[in-house]
Amino acid sequence: MVKDAKINKYFVIDFDSTFTKVEAFDVLADIVLREHPDSEGLKKRIAKITNLGMEGKLSLRESIDKRLEILQPEKRHLTPLVKKLKDLVSDSFKRNKEFFETHAANIYIISNGFREFIEPVVTEYGIRSENILANEFIFDEREKVIGFDLDNPLSANNGKVEQLKKLSLPGDVYVIGDGYTDYEIKHAGLANKFYAFTENVERASVLNKADHVAPSLDEFLYLNKLNTAISYPKNRINVLLLENVHPVAIELMKSEGFNVESYPAGLDEDELCEKIKNVSVLGIRSKTQVTAKVIEHANRLMVIGAFCIGTNQIDLKAATKKGIAVFNAPFSNTRSVVELAIAEMIMLMRNIIDKSAKMHEGKWDKSAKGSFEIRGKKLGIVGYGNIGSQLSVLAENLGMKILYYDREEKLALGNATKCKSLKELLTQADVVTLHVDGREANTNLIGEAEFSWMKKGVIFLNLSRGHVVDVKALRASILNGKVAGCSVDVFPYEPISNDEEFVSELRGLPNTILSPHIGGSTSEAQENIGNFVPGKMMDYINTGSTSNSVNFPNLTLPTLENAHRLIHIHNNVPGILAQINKVLADNGINIVGQYLKTNEHIGYVITDINKEYNKDVIKDLRAIEHTIKFRVLY
Repeated sequence: MVKDAKINKYFVIDFDSTFTKVEAFDVLADIVLREHPDSEGLKKRIAKITNLGMEGKLSLRESIDKRLEILQPEKRHLTPLVKKLKDLVSDSFKRNKEFFETHAANIYIISNGFREFIEPVVTEYGIRSENILANEFIFDEREKVIGFDLDNPLSANNGKVEQLKKLSLPGDVYVIGDGYTDYEIKHAGLANKFYAFTENVERASVLNKADHVAPSLDEFLYLNKLNTAISYPKNRINVLLLENVHPVAIELMKSEGFNVESYPAGLDEDELCEKIKNVSVLGIRSKTQVTAKVIEHANRLMVIGAFCIGTNQIDLKAATKKGIAVFNAPFSNTRSVVELAIAEMIMLMRNIIDKSAKMHEGKWDKSAKGSFEIRGKKLGIVGYGNIGSQLSVLAENLGMKILYYDREEKLALGNATKCKSLKELLTQADVVTLHVDGREANTNLIGEAEFSWMKKGVIFLNLSRGHVVDVKALRASILNGKVAGCSVDVFPYEPISNDEEFVSELRGLPNTILSPHIGGSTSEAQENIGNFVPGKMMDYINTGSTSNSVNFPNLTLPTLENAHRLIHIHNNVPGILAQINKVLADNGINIVGQYLKTNEHIGYVITDINKEYNKDVIKDLRAIEHTIKFRVLY
């Protein structure tokens, strides 16, 4: 067998639950037993046998015999098995395909599984056929499995040890696996280190015997300074997700390999200051306040994801100054907020809230007094962004006449009419609904004067931000009849968790709907947000892309191949790009591609360079004056 004389490191890798996410026998059971009346029961028996074998509590040959006896597979079952296994290769193995191709001569797949399904999967990663050591099935003339090669050492206990002895590899040997049989190689003195691979499964009996726990292949490659697709293993990147973000977000971040911690509620400033010290990725909703003090304590924070539309709960200036990118979900819950606004204005126009309350008290108040259709009424939309404009379209389709006001120039949709001033809108509208952002300038946007401009009997909705309405003025306007119906979903102060009492001057008022900031809280919206925000954060971490960032210059970057990507964040002062390029030129580094964008505060430079470079160049780039953050992406 030909070995690369330049490399004296050999890598022995297990197949089941290491190279792939699953035990192949479990997948085979799904295929073979699909139509069996006791399919689930038999699959549980097989899984139990597999685990007993992996934990060293059942002899290997007995484990194989028992599973084959239950399954009775045929050759025709192997084609769909291989197809499924190819889709179930471990994520960290997929993203480090280059490692297998580069070190193909020194990588061995040694498994107690079977060559018939292992070889087609691993050879696609450049692993040599002769470096695959595994069991082999025996078929009868009808292509049914009737046994396996009992002369193969891998069919019996200690088989991996016997195979390693035969190989007599002339160098350091590193074993990566999830089972007791992988540990036995190290125990026999045939390997330098055993890495317990836990990306897919953790076995306590194996973890206790490992030299190192590898939550992913990235971790193994990082520790051994081997070529890898990333500059830092993702399992070392800590993610903190607060306020009960949708489970899909947690799953996405975990499947990418990050170390994820989640909490059902928000944290106050002091709690978050303590918790955030070693966090690189923070995910929040609207309650958590990411203040300048919190950001000051965030020594490793790279990115913040707001799982909502607004970002006023984040000190964007402080985040930008520290080179922390911020992303939100500007579109994901738009429809949910719009539907709630329409539903509430109909309920309020019909005075359903008070009538319902009377019904619960046993009072039958059948009357059309104070009850109106929304058709033909004038809807005044304050804030014509993503929500306001979509509300405009749906409300017009219901027969309403649309007026809107926005400080910025916005294109009218349908037959909507733009008002030149807020006063012009408020004096005409039968229904006023707020959809402005949470910037400080919008504080008390609607106060005593603005309520005085409104029509008597106006319907008023605030589904934007709590501080944009003077609550005392709103209460007075409800009590004096100026506002005939009111719906409020957001408040100047909101409880940090469901256990805290909600206190407001608006409680107990007539024809008033109060809801706990749930405008975007539908299953559809939360799932959309749960997919969108992690996607943006992972794009930033994986490629440097800042598309849709609320505080960074927006750059959408091409996929990088055969190069390193350097990310340089700096204060927006002249000459930084020239200094970056001088450092690269002085070190003889060829630039493959370069991208620069700035905003008022920072400059963002992405430089793709040839793979070969002097590591001292990193130190020189970090030392450039006005540098905020620098990282090597690959």
